[in-house]
Amino acid sequence: MIHSAQHAASYYAASSAPHPDYAYLQGEHSADVCIVGGGYSGLNTAIELAERGFSVILLEARKLGWGASGRNGGQLIRGVGHGLGQFLPVLGEEGVRSLKLMGLEAVDIVRERVERHAIACDLTWGYCDLANKPAELRGFAEEADELRALGYRHSLRLVGRDDVHTVVGSERYVGGLIDMGSGHLHPLNLALGEAAVANRLGVRLFEQSQVTRIDYGIEVQVHTAQGRVRAKTLVLCCNAYHNDLNRELGGKVLPAGSYIIATEPLGQARARELLPQNMAVCDQRVALDYYRLSADHRLLFGGACHYSGRDPRDIAAYMLPKLLKVFPQLAGVRIDYQWGGMIGIGANRLPQVGRLAGHPNVYYAQAYSGHGLNATHLAARLLGEAISGQESGRFDLFAKVPHMTFPGGRYLRSPLLALGMLWHRLKELA
Repeated sequence: MIHSAQHAASYYAASSAPHPDYAYLQGEHSADVCIVGGGYSGLNTAIELAERGFSVILLEARKLGWGASGRNGGQLIRGVGHGLGQFLPVLGEEGVRSLKLMGLEAVDIVRERVERHAIACDLTWGYCDLANKPAELRGFAEEADELRALGYRHSLRLVGRDDVHTVVGSERYVGGLIDMGSGHLHPLNLALGEAAVANRLGVRLFEQSQVTRIDYGIEVQVHTAQGRVRAKTLVLCCNAYHNDLNRELGGKVLPAGSYIIATEPLGQARARELLPQNMAVCDQRVALDYYRLSADHRLLFGGACHYSGRDPRDIAAYMLPKLLKVFPQLAGVRIDYQWGGMIGIGANRLPQVGRLAGHPNVYYAQAYSGHGLNATHLAARLLGEAISGQESGRFDLFAKVPHMTFPGGRYLRSPLLALGMLWHRLKELA
């Protein structure tokens, strides 16, 4: 799969709102803050800082929203990180509880940004975690109890085998947990809408401006092929597309491929037979399936996370059998769009938000492990608080967690992790 400098040939790009092309960087520029990366993390950090009175320049190597921010499944789901109990020795009970509360706040940040700026991104509320096994359903009950204890204000409802058909028209599941505080949206339109917000706030946005070199120091100098930015503070938001710009950060993120297909328009009646309540859904397997309906009644079906670094030759041929296992009634359906992209995986699955060691004026946010739609917006809020000197301690909580560098270097770490994930999938079958 070849990725051009333009947006991926996805359903999202085909249905995106009209948007301007932004200039590429030429000549000398200066700002309080320079941000590298034009996805959700970079765009929302720019918004947070501009609202606090900082002058900001943002550099994107290709198009704004080009990476995972414009390609993802569009699922806006509560929570941040995986298995937060693992951080008890580092953060203590109150620290872990704070992470859980921030995972709920993250969705509200997206909600508020969309509503405040009237971003047209088809935001729809309603999500269901689906259980393939009874043990998973028991886990959902425990999770619902924990969410209520945290003060979660949205409706949660368990559905069993007899009622799961009210959520999904498939015989594959034994139940699920409905969450009306999570939902789905058009991810590229969200990114483009947020770019427009940043632009209105005075952020200088530059596309097709790949960073070639960074000179660190009291004043940071960021170089592109035809320009240079001088700034007091630098924020690196490259995630899965680091490309060795900073090897220390790049070594802590594993780029993993994820893929989506979009069917032909199914019509409202047929689409609602598949997802009667128009919810986004996701199962619990290691090689998970996630899917939802688009505003024009297509099924958007994704999953098949690849750690090998190699994309399928034919995404539709690879993904369609997976779709038909869930919805055999769609045999013969036409696939209109197929695309993929890279998500950034961290070893402990907690987003990495902090300062670069030895460089107190260099900040970063990355490694959202497939839950970036909400976690990026939270990371941007934390970066805005930290850079503006707000002493909330929230940024420090994330920065305190150590993150392992993947072994094997740039070329071996993906195959090594692929073997590890195969072991987890074999355990799942046992």
